[in-house]
Amino acid sequence: MRVEPKKNKIEKHHLEDFVGRAYMSFCVLLLIVIIVSMVYFVASKGISTFTSGDVKITEFLFGTKWSPEGDAPSYGAFPFIAGSFLVTLIAALIASPLSICAALFMTEIVPGWGKKLLQPVIELLSGIPSVVYGFVGLSVIVPFLRNTFPGQGIGVAAGALVLSVMILPTITSVAADALASLPQNLKESSFALGATRWQTIARVILPTTFPAIMTGVVLGMARAFGEALAVQMVIGNAPFVPKSLFESASTLTSVITLSMGNTTMGSPQNNALWSMALVLMLMTFVFVLLVRMLERRNKI
Repeated sequence: MRVEPKKNKIEKHHLEDFVGRAYMSFCVLLLIVIIVSMVYFVASKGISTFTSGDVKITEFLFGTKWSPEGDAPSYGAFPFIAGSFLVTLIAALIASPLSICAALFMTEIVPGWGKKLLQPVIELLSGIPSVVYGFVGLSVIVPFLRNTFPGQGIGVAAGALVLSVMILPTITSVAADALASLPQNLKESSFALGATRWQTIARVILPTTFPAIMTGVVLGMARAFGEALAVQMVIGNAPFVPKSLFESASTLTSVITLSMGNTTMGSPQNNALWSMALVLMLMTFVFVLLVRMLERRNKI
């Protein structure tokens, strides 16, 4: 009489375990199918630009003239590729030192009230919509640049400044987690050898956590490279390679969002926009690969 309830309980546990595994397997399989389908769809659309013979891949990647309309259309995407890389790199150069200093302030300088003060600010910045960043940049940064430097204010510098604020939370969060996970005995050993706090930060903490901090920088660059709306509002959207930080330019995401709705599916211009989307996707894969390499180096 006592064995039967126990047996039923064991069978119930097996059934729950089977249902849990089946549900997780279904979710993982569905996720793989969605990702593969998206990659295949974007890749097939992007490659069709070159397989149809409308545009040569060298003209697309290195051509400097974007004129999809007219008797002799040109589909040179180099100005948009250069604009995306330029804005992303400048934004990372601006945001990285600020983010690392903020992370050090929260974890090493004043870990008590410093974290309580900055953590809500970082979370608030990460939750602000892109359109708000773009509107603030258009209302504050663009007039400041117009009154201080030559030009109209809109351009690469304005886009980089807006993006640098947008990627601050990403880099700061990753850097703070990396610094907080550092073994305490490393710092104690440095102090025991007579090193000051700043010497310990410069010669022990930062070199040890450098791969993890760079992971945050790469993630921030990935966020900046794929941003569309905020940059579109302040960069000027001119299809030219900028010769100055204060000249108007454009990015891959900007030209896609501005032009995709005005093209016919299957037209050469539409296919060229899908090729730009393919470039964006490939760059995302590159950023993910860099993150994985940095994580492996950090584990070692």
